[in-house]
Amino acid sequence: MLGGKVTLATCALNQWALDFEGNFQRILKSIEIAKSKGAKYRLGPELEICGYGCADHYLESDTVLHSFQDTVPFGDAVIETKETCLGSEICEELWVPNSPHITMAMDGVEIFTNSSGSHHVLRKNYMRVDLIKSATAKNGGIYLLANQKGCDGDRLYYDGCAMIAVNGHLVAQGSQFSLDDVEVITTTQDLEDVRSYDAIRISARLMATEVQLYPRVKVDFALSSVGDVYMPSIEPIQIRYHTPEEEISLGPACWLWDYLRRSSQAGFLLPLSGGIDSSATACIVYSMCHQVCLAASNGMKAVMGIFRLVTGKSPQFAAHGGSRRENLALQNLQARIRMVIAYLFSQLCLWTSGKPGGSLVLGSANVDESLRGYLTKYDCSSADINPIGGISKTDLRSFIQYCIENFQLTALRSIMSAPPTAELEPLSEGQTSQTDEADMGMTYTELSVFGKLRKIAKCGPYSMFCKLLYMWKSICTPRQVAEKVKYFFRMYSINRHKMTTLTPAYHAENYSPDDNRFDLRPFLYNTSWSWQFKCIDNQVSKLESSHESSNDGVCDELD
Repeated sequence: MLGGKVTLATCALNQWALDFEGNFQRILKSIEIAKSKGAKYRLGPELEICGYGCADHYLESDTVLHSFQDTVPFGDAVIETKETCLGSEICEELWVPNSPHITMAMDGVEIFTNSSGSHHVLRKNYMRVDLIKSATAKNGGIYLLANQKGCDGDRLYYDGCAMIAVNGHLVAQGSQFSLDDVEVITTTQDLEDVRSYDAIRISARLMATEVQLYPRVKVDFALSSVGDVYMPSIEPIQIRYHTPEEEISLGPACWLWDYLRRSSQAGFLLPLSGGIDSSATACIVYSMCHQVCLAASNGMKAVMGIFRLVTGKSPQFAAHGGSRRENLALQNLQARIRMVIAYLFSQLCLWTSGKPGGSLVLGSANVDESLRGYLTKYDCSSADINPIGGISKTDLRSFIQYCIENFQLTALRSIMSAPPTAELEPLSEGQTSQTDEADMGMTYTELSVFGKLRKIAKCGPYSMFCKLLYMWKSICTPRQVAEKVKYFFRMYSINRHKMTTLTPAYHAENYSPDDNRFDLRPFLYNTSWSWQFKCIDNQVSKLESSHESSNDGVCDELD
């Protein structure tokens, strides 16, 4: 093979699970930066198209549909260009004893790539750097690591720190904690330096005769620059490490910033006790503000809204002229007071009569309300255990009827006839002005259908729309189906964070949204679902155009 100078790029991207539009733009920007730096090869992080933290969304056909547009051969192989050979390993393969780069190096691979989704753990980066350096220390080569960065929608923070090592030396390193969504690093190396390093390892060449060869995918393409006589030398850099204290200051701060901006909220409120724990939390928030200000002063467009509390105003319910926000806040206050009173009584009821022990608080939020997020976080839905948390509203109504008939609990009849209501708003002219289904914007029956399609049938927004087109064709137009599906997914994603605090419940439905065990999905979504909803809208337009054309044809025949 001919030698030559190669320029290679790797990156750290702040991708977000299922944010196909945003992920695409960040990928495109990284490619543009890599090309502007003269790179002919660019490496991205693991699962950069769909986002790393999709969890159970990987089982949905929507995720595959929006991520892959073509098929390719699948399996272990290496890429052979006109002058060199590239091999890839994925994320954790770098960390195992028999990493693929070992046998690849003995089979003649000179450039190794690793698309990673490596999350932050204190002191982890020391080991990560050592592994990358050692990957090329024995047999030589160029090793590129790309990594996810930021909050991908759940509890993990991916700390970036893309790196490049050559012949056991680190030659390029990205930032470990950064608010930039896209960071690209490059290196320019002489392939002859790799080959001369490998040539002195006689034992490695002898072992190479025993290695099973990788299939080679040959491409009519060269990475090296033709006729460039200015050959670089390997220039190791000073490796940058953060102390554990710095990692605590920076990692959670970056995670908080991502969570704040992606949840579209305006700030944090921290109850301070004056102790170590709450003070440390306050310091992390301060660090976040400091990082945002630094990023802004460096020219990054950072926008942070700040709520300013105005004194002298008293919130009112909507029935008394208050705004929607005031109304919701007062409802939530009532719901949370119920929880506080419930726990007070559970701890002291037996005490009042001189008996030992306490009581377990039972929750009473059903599976449909949890799926929709129609509950207040840390309200009366918060309890020790919940016997109905996995049961649908429809089944609960049937159960109440069963109790009336079999247990002679006739007082339940008035409950059965009353419309379901949270009873958190004042009465209007002596009548209930609030009903659950009106508040939710959907019926309990529809919720059960949405829940089963989302979880059991593994449907994303587009797949669910297609299913319901057929199921509801006699009662809804395609546009009505689209609006119902989009509204459900918007509300579901806005409220998904509530599933992280659900009370442990009896498991009775396979579409339970409990994210602790039964429903492994992120709790921070891009609630606009821009790509998925665009696909739905395009399909609605096609169906409506087709319907109009068929009607025109009928009219022409009648004429």
